[in-house]
Amino acid sequence: MRVSTHDDTHEDRPQVEMWTDGACKGNPGVGGWGAWMRAAGRERELFGGEPVTTNNRMELTAVIEGLRALTRPCDVRLHVDSTYVMNGLTKWIHGWKRNGWLTGDKKPVKNKELWQALDAEVARHAVTWVWVKGHAGDPGNERADQLANKGVDAVRAGTL
Repeated sequence: MRVSTHDDTHEDRPQVEMWTDGACKGNPGVGGWGAWMRAAGRERELFGGEPVTTNNRMELTAVIEGLRALTRPCDVRLHVDSTYVMNGLTKWIHGWKRNGWLTGDKKPVKNKELWQALDAEVARHAVTWVWVKGHAGDPGNERADQLANKGVDAVRAGTL
């Protein structure tokens, strides 16, 4: 499934392929996030984590940090295995913003600060969202998953 959050691509912008993933050992528990990107024949890996978090927070953080690492506006094909992140940014966020960051049943949006950060990062780029099934052999998704687990390991080792 593909969803675009922009009208068209820009020939003068760098073209970036990005895969992101989050991991959490316990929910809440120790978590990690990973982002792997390719552009112009180069690759970049990013990962991080938190000692007490949730899987949804790590999924959001992976996308935020991946987009934040881009130093100028890009055309990004963003591969995610989280329908929560993809639907949140492509469908639900418009209503949340219109309703003062409340859900349809008037409850505060969970992870509001991360949604706001993600909204700001997406606004800098032309993003095409591509949903991929997790743990189903997509090489980019598998690599992002490995990076997210590397983030968990780094938190556990005290190196983050």
